[in-house]
Amino acid sequence: MSPLPGRGWWAGLPPAAGAAVMAVAVISVGLHLTGHEVVSLVALALSGALWLVLAADFTARLLGDRGRFRAEADTPAALTAVAATTVLGTRLSALGWQDAAAALLVLAAVLWPGLLLSVVRHWRRRMPGVAFLVCVATQGLAVLAAVLAAAEHRDWLARAAPACFCLGLLLYAAALVRFDFREVVGGAGDHWVAGGALSISALAASRLTASPVWTGSAHTALRTTTLAALGLSLAWYAVLLTAELRHPRPRYDIRRWATVFPLGMTAAACLSAAEPTAVAWLRPLGEVLLWIAVAACLFTCAALVTSHTSHPSRPSDTSRRAARGTGADRS
Repeated sequence: MSPLPGRGWWAGLPPAAGAAVMAVAVISVGLHLTGHEVVSLVALALSGALWLVLAADFTARLLGDRGRFRAEADTPAALTAVAATTVLGTRLSALGWQDAAAALLVLAAVLWPGLLLSVVRHWRRRMPGVAFLVCVATQGLAVLAAVLAAAEHRDWLARAAPACFCLGLLLYAAALVRFDFREVVGGAGDHWVAGGALSISALAASRLTASPVWTGSAHTALRTTTLAALGLSLAWYAVLLTAELRHPRPRYDIRRWATVFPLGMTAAACLSAAEPTAVAWLRPLGEVLLWIAVAACLFTCAALVTSHTSHPSRPSDTSRRAARGTGADRS
């Protein structure tokens, strides 16, 4: 018997698996920004393949298992479908595939309102870090819209992106007041999204700051917002890393991909913000953080393989645990 998941393994994946696409895709973005194009393309291929698998499963549940689809759509992890699509689209745009990126933006924009409303309706007090995906998904739309606006010279798209950006900040504040801060010392991995949501906010602000559409006081405000969001995300990074060192959680959980994503997003935000904010030291900082994210990604991959090797007869145990964890997010 093969120690790895067999045929049909994707049917047992919970929505939290979308964080793996987000993590690998944003690392691809960071590697592209630092000139490591070959490795970046490998990461892009991996994230794209996994996105196709999850998209097929998403569609199958929508058409053939409406009960499971409705149950999972109520959980914040469902928004990984939107966030993963926008991050992947951002990387495809950098590759020059603007039509594909635009199609992914349209798809994400169609999915976003229904999933967002479903998730918000089931919010409760003392939420885990996955609650911040309401911000991540919304800011992902802002990032991809700003990137496409710059690539295609679509001023109307550049002017629409700030609406998503501002809403994303409001959703972050709403999630923060419901966040269970005990997750910092006991979370299964998704608690890192508390910082990652600010990182993608900083990335969105940096893309808007770089746009020629915004000048004068608007440009200054965007630059200040970029630096503020980035500073807060780095503060979260320090707090969460310290908590990990003081309270180690070495056991593999699929929600650990929601740790890799903020690590990569913080690096990408620093790299992206360096030029439009004229803060040169953000680039070397971003390069250091990027390789930390790459190491975390490889470690998580190794932990995934090891977990299946140790329990070859039960390949979906971790997925079921994660599904129960996301189910706890519901009211």
